[in-house]
Amino acid sequence: MDFSHDRALPPTFFAGDPVAEARDLLGSAVVRVLPDGDILAARIVETEGYDCPRDPSCHVIARLPGAAAMMAGPPGRVYYHVAYDQPLLNIICRPEGTQASILIRAAEPLRGEERMCERRSVKRRIDLSNGPAKLVSALHLGPEFRGEPIDGPAFYLVPGDPVPEDAVTTTTRVGLKRGAELPWRFLLAGNPWVSAGKPSA
Repeated sequence: MDFSHDRALPPTFFAGDPVAEARDLLGSAVVRVLPDGDILAARIVETEGYDCPRDPSCHVIARLPGAAAMMAGPPGRVYYHVAYDQPLLNIICRPEGTQASILIRAAEPLRGEERMCERRSVKRRIDLSNGPAKLVSALHLGPEFRGEPIDGPAFYLVPGDPVPEDAVTTTTRVGLKRGAELPWRFLLAGNPWVSAGKPSA
């Protein structure tokens, strides 16, 4: 897979429906270029969409400092935040003024696995990036990326091969009390790097 920056998805890719785009991101790769030039890359195997105001789970935005303003755009920006002491990686969607995002929940390492292990000491290889906070740590991401365009020189996404419908499993999202019935979680069926999170409903 070609991880070069000239293949990076532009911010405009994320100007539409976050639920549809969450599904379309499966198979794409997240790419992190470290300060020394080393490249880390991982294939996205699990995502969730969040789309206010039709999404009841968005009530939590009011409790997160700066979340409402950050999620209002513009699209194609990184929304890095911490929930329950866990760092999470979201990408802002929809035109500016609408609060919507995609949460990247899990990814399969493709390049730079040894450097990923510098940030994550794991006994099982599968635990390196099979969850949203694990992925953030493995990719050496921090709050300095909050609000940055998704096609920046140090962090970007590149498209993968199209994923056929029969290779995608759709479920409800993980850990929600409101909006628990919405089938807005997407994962590559049978992929071992998908998180162990239980669907909410």
